[in-house]
Amino acid sequence: VQLQASGGGLVQAGGSLRLSCAASGRTFSSNGMGWFRQAPGKEREFVAAIGSGASTRYEDSVKGRFTISRDNAKNTVYLQMNSLKPEDTAVYYCAASSWSGLGSSNPTTYNFWGRGTKVTVSS
Repeated sequence: VQLQASGGGLVQAGGSLRLSCAASGRTFSSNGMGWFRQAPGKEREFVAAIGSGASTRYEDSVKGRFTISRDNAKNTVYLQMNSLKPEDTAVYYCAASSWSGLGSSNPTTYNFWGRGTKVTVSS
């Protein structure tokens, strides 16, 4: 199983990026998927998650700015990031669970992780 994250890059504050995470090797349509991020010198933190029924949850600082979605036909999860701030700068990781259908903020829910895509927001 592989999770391939893409879409990161350099953007000015206030700009937008859309991250994609394409899964291969198995289908995750019945499973929860999520995005986490790790800024330099900080621990990995939860960003957003989506359940099999498309229910979503977000970390408070990204609510209203980020939107997580999924396309089960493409076995892909997306993270649309708008109104980006310098504090959003981090490596973003996608994750998938083989056993839970919930979109959880708990990283232990996920047993598959992508390699990350770097997002840099300049002020």
